[in-house]
Amino acid sequence: PAGLTCAGDLARLGYQVTVFEAFQVAGGVLMYGIPEFRLPKTIVQQEIQSLKDAGVDIQPDMVIGKILSVDELMESGYDAVFIGSGAGLPRFMNIPGEGLVGVCSANEYLTRINLMHGYDPKYATPVIQSKAVAVVGGGNVAMDAARSALRMGAEHVYIVYRRSEAELPARAEEVHHAKEEGIIFDLLTNPVEILTDENDWVTGMVVRKMELGEPDASGRRRPVEVEGSDYTIDVDTVIMSLGTSPNPLISSTTEGLETNKWKCIIADETNGKTTKEGVYAGGDAVTGAATVILAMEAGKAGARGIDEYLKGNK
Repeated sequence: PAGLTCAGDLARLGYQVTVFEAFQVAGGVLMYGIPEFRLPKTIVQQEIQSLKDAGVDIQPDMVIGKILSVDELMESGYDAVFIGSGAGLPRFMNIPGEGLVGVCSANEYLTRINLMHGYDPKYATPVIQSKAVAVVGGGNVAMDAARSALRMGAEHVYIVYRRSEAELPARAEEVHHAKEEGIIFDLLTNPVEILTDENDWVTGMVVRKMELGEPDASGRRRPVEVEGSDYTIDVDTVIMSLGTSPNPLISSTTEGLETNKWKCIIADETNGKTTKEGVYAGGDAVTGAATVILAMEAGKAGARGIDEYLKGNK
């Protein structure tokens, strides 16, 4: 959404714009991260078609940082670059059993369903056929993954979150919809081990009860383990939804582009300007995982910054 918004605004200002898309179809999180039942993909493609009609050249299957670097783009004749590559690198807990069959990130789960039309019964989508699913995390993406699991045929879906409902980071309406659909909330609960059978398939997850202590740096009350409270949830699939960070592929291959300790690109929020001349950035690649609306706002800021930069140089 950041990159497409920036492209659209620059095209309307009269610039020749190319979008380099890593996947086979443009759209980013709009196409691959948000479930079909919340955002139909035909709507996204209509918007992308309007960009093409405005003269934006979209080149799919182009992984910048691997196929071409940002410096190579600049050397090949582009006057400015906007980086809107998102935050698609998932986090894990590093608990026993986490690397075995039946465990995946929410990113992978949602991308597989969207990319391979899992929401359409005509397609044979290679997604785990689950009966009981535990989604670890309490954000909007966790709610999307849990509700998607139900639609993929799971009989029981659990949200496992280490704080109470008052601390859930998901929007209240997302939590409401999840409950309405029958998703079970195991709150004040934290995974400690994933159990598997002799073939390394998930058979359950050991969790530990938590209680809330004093507030931590985030201002939320810190969860504290309750000793001797472990019990097992019988599941055959575990989806980790613990947040994401930017993939370092672009930042690590672009000399002079500075990042912070979370590997987020450092950029001015008012105009998208980075520490490298002619390079602008916005969206989750700068802020870490946030919302589509904030990413679009950053794309607009980047377009303004690039316009000012090019008018000053040309």
